Amino acid sequence: MYIIGTAGHVDHGKSSLVKALTGIDPDRLQEEKERELTIDLGYAWLDLPDHKSVSIVDVPGHEKFINNMLAGVGSIDMALVVIAADESVMPQTREHIAILELLKINIGAIAITKIDLVEKDIVDLVKEDIKETIKDSFLQNASVITVSTKTGEGLNDLKAIINENLSNIVTPRDIKQPRLSIDRTFSMDGFGTIVTGNLRDGPLVVGQQVEIVNSGKRSRIRGLQTHGSKVDEAIPGTRVAVNLSGITADDIDRGNVLAPIGILSPTNAFDIHLKVLEDIPNNLKHNMFVNVHLGTAQQVGKLRLLNCDVAEPGQKVWAQIKLDAGFVTRKNDYCIIRSNQVTLGGGIVVEPHAKRHKRNDTVTIEALNLKRNGSAEDLILLSTDKPNPVQINSIVRETHLSETDINESLVEMIKSETIVRIEFNRAIYYQSFAKWNDQVANIENDLSKYQKCFLVNWESPRMSSLRY
Repeated sequence: MYIIGTAGHVDHGKSSLVKALTGIDPDRLQEEKERELTIDLGYAWLDLPDHKSVSIVDVPGHEKFINNMLAGVGSIDMALVVIAADESVMPQTREHIAILELLKINIGAIAITKIDLVEKDIVDLVKEDIKETIKDSFLQNASVITVSTKTGEGLNDLKAIINENLSNIVTPRDIKQPRLSIDRTFSMDGFGTIVTGNLRDGPLVVGQQVEIVNSGKRSRIRGLQTHGSKVDEAIPGTRVAVNLSGITADDIDRGNVLAPIGILSPTNAFDIHLKVLEDIPNNLKHNMFVNVHLGTAQQVGKLRLLNCDVAEPGQKVWAQIKLDAGFVTRKNDYCIIRSNQVTLGGGIVVEPHAKRHKRNDTVTIEALNLKRNGSAEDLILLSTDKPNPVQINSIVRETHLSETDINESLVEMIKSETIVRIEFNRAIYYQSFAKWNDQVANIENDLSKYQKCFLVNWESPRMSSLRY
């Protein structure tokens, strides 16, 4: 299964296009139907050839509702950028494309809508405007399809392009650590509490014990649905509705994260590699307050610049986001930062649970660079280079690598004496060889002191067996 998100300026026909493609009206609020304006996220689905099942997240285009747009596109596989032929490229078109670029959405298509309202030469001018707008962006080689939801022209061509693009998408990662960023929560008579969102990193199954990570409130999965059909297991990369028991809808907010108990915890600070947009009006300053968007969550945070005093437009810098309330995130997630009016930039999460760093510190920056660019072996070594040995589930959480990939690397690292494998109490632990040797040295030092105090004879068979 795949997830597509729409993008584009207000009143350019995104919802009408989704309805024409799927037969489902994504505008679910009465106010949206009365105003003919998408305010919140809408959802639909579509079945394509080759057994491709596609979820579509329809986002609002109005600048007042950019927060809702950001909650919808955080974990999509493909973007469908919609541009009206009677208006061409507009401010929110550009901002939405910039946001998609910052979120590293690498696959997209462009639909020129409302072609029934203009002459062909106007459509040609719009195509030229689009070509200039998407130059050097992830959309520069994207297909541009002209469509009319009134006549149906171009809809089959657009479906074919979507189908073709989805063939290039890598299967979503399954590291057996599922999480659902919640974008909607409600109660339904006869069922109880239901939450929806895009599932990432692992499967959810009926009967599973889960928690709302932000609050720690626990629940059990009563039922699962994808595309209106009941399933026993939901796989990563799908939109999922989860029926929960033992918890009310009032206990859950958009932006909360649902996950199996104990695999995630909220954080009040995380380190990011930040890309500042080139067209922002002012430099970003150390300790300035910004609106932080990650997954479906948003809140105000403080931007701590780690390797500079100001970040200029177009610059890439290391930064830490400091929050009052906890976010739930993992390594390699993407976040967006905004002022009240404009998008400022975005970054990749490198350390989800960050300590306060000394600024402009070479050692700190080198460590962050290693966490971002290091090999699997580098990341595993970092995660095991600690005073206490760790189990493999801890390595998975910290490195965001699959257990299979970790095990393959561990075999070689143990052979090369980079990592020590420790069996204790029917469990397997791992520790870097350096930290293990440090601990052995400390123990020997303590025993040596003990020997001096109590004159222990280390040459006796009984005592020599304690050395290792």
